[in-house]
Amino acid sequence: MANEALKVLPLGGLGEVGKNMMVLETDEDIVVIDAGVLFPEDDMPGIDIVIPNIDYLVENIDRVRAILVTHGHEDHIGALPHILKTLPVPIYAPGMAMALIRNKLRERGLLREADLNLVKSGEQFRFGNTLEAEWFDVCHSIPDAMGIALRTPLGTVVHTGDFRLDNDPTLGEPTDFARMAEIAADGVFLLMADSTYAENEGYSGSDREVARTLHEVIGNAEGRVLVASFASQIARIQMVADAAVAHGRRLAIVGRSMINNLKISRDLGHLNIREETLISARDALGLPDHRVIYMNTGAQGEPQSALARMAAGTHNDVDIRDGDTVIISATPIPGNETAVSNLINDLVEQGAHVVTHNTRNVHVHGHAAREELRAVHNLLQPRHFVPIHGEYRMLRAHVDLAIEHGVHEDDAFLLQDGDVLRLTEDTAEVVEQIPAGHVFIHGHGVWDEHGNVIVERRLLARDGFVVVILGRDSGGKVVGRPRIVSSGFVHYAEADALFEDAVDELDTVLDRDSDTYIQWNEVEATTKKTVGRFFSQRTRRRPTIIPVAFDV
Repeated sequence: MANEALKVLPLGGLGEVGKNMMVLETDEDIVVIDAGVLFPEDDMPGIDIVIPNIDYLVENIDRVRAILVTHGHEDHIGALPHILKTLPVPIYAPGMAMALIRNKLRERGLLREADLNLVKSGEQFRFGNTLEAEWFDVCHSIPDAMGIALRTPLGTVVHTGDFRLDNDPTLGEPTDFARMAEIAADGVFLLMADSTYAENEGYSGSDREVARTLHEVIGNAEGRVLVASFASQIARIQMVADAAVAHGRRLAIVGRSMINNLKISRDLGHLNIREETLISARDALGLPDHRVIYMNTGAQGEPQSALARMAAGTHNDVDIRDGDTVIISATPIPGNETAVSNLINDLVEQGAHVVTHNTRNVHVHGHAAREELRAVHNLLQPRHFVPIHGEYRMLRAHVDLAIEHGVHEDDAFLLQDGDVLRLTEDTAEVVEQIPAGHVFIHGHGVWDEHGNVIVERRLLARDGFVVVILGRDSGGKVVGRPRIVSSGFVHYAEADALFEDAVDELDTVLDRDSDTYIQWNEVEATTKKTVGRFFSQRTRRRPTIIPVAFDV
């Protein structure tokens, strides 16, 4: 025991909401918990998604035994199709998550080679010689969410996954306090717990309250009702379907991801919706307004979501009409507040009555607030603590709460992505930092933070670019008069005069009289320096300068 060590290495999810990936390592074995995506932020132009940097895992692939999944949200499973190509290890996941993973891998032609293992609450699996995992039920905003108890040579590690306490959820199981108490009976060496709402006092609330509010709002609506929610909010789909039946309406599910999740959930037995309750969005156009409910994606203001396209009048089947009631059954993810606010303004401008969590109880969080976190800390009484899943201030609040509830301040670790926490029976310290930054995905392109693409895109987004076209003879000399074109840099009405002056400035420094062959890289450097300095002085902006040669 004295020589045993356990390393905790977060590769994503700490200091951010998304891209969750936690690594636990002994000398012999490594397991990974979750592999999620981060959705692009404002300073990531053109990026589709962001995934964790897994260089460390690839370097140690001979010891990586499995990826253990807690639940099926994108910020916990979305990176799997991208990382399995270089990290082809077994995946263990509960029912709903497994169905979603299968769909993802099937779409990318990766399903046949994947080693997928379905887990159920209470099942135990051994990984290598030193690690054993058991999944236990937790309540969250997607069915089949689970925490993981990992038995290690140093003791039990509990990873809560995303959770809240709701003793009577409308769908799925409550958080299994009884099993957690049994796990804690022999002591918890390390607790890693959800921190998303660690700043919020009180409780997250119950979905039962949301169901009652939705019934009331839908019952009082005179025209069409549109409900926007996460595609993974399966319980919310059931609530809206029940309200549709109660108030004589048909339910149209809109949006590819929500339609897919509806099918998966019905197949798994999570949803009980009669076929006659459902109707296609196109067929719903033939019904009176008071007979229709649409349920769709777009609660986060995503530009290509169903609700955003409806508000913009670009959706194929549904537009927003005067008298519609739009229920946004979600709260903005940190960073999405402006997009959601703009969406609400667009909806109101189209004549819709918009109901949000600010005005009615149409949403509860899927994450534990402080009273719920206190209950978990009091139950588990961990020796060491690492907050997970949250921005820095959330992690800090959770560390403070843990210390209040018995964790020694030297045993509560506010880690950042890439920190390596080494624990032994007698010591606990951060011993090194490994690469753990963003990896950007755009189409088939994959770049890390140190690549040129994202840096160049940020520059282009800020000041645009200028192309300087230069004629070149066989001796490498510039011939003729250069020409300048630009994009995103200057208004077209100002461009001609400005570019003529820039070409005059460039002409004064280009060497046209030399008899020796001129290296093109020298011409490029001179062009960039001269034109860049000129534009900086004249416009106080620094566009990207791109010299282009054509041979004459």
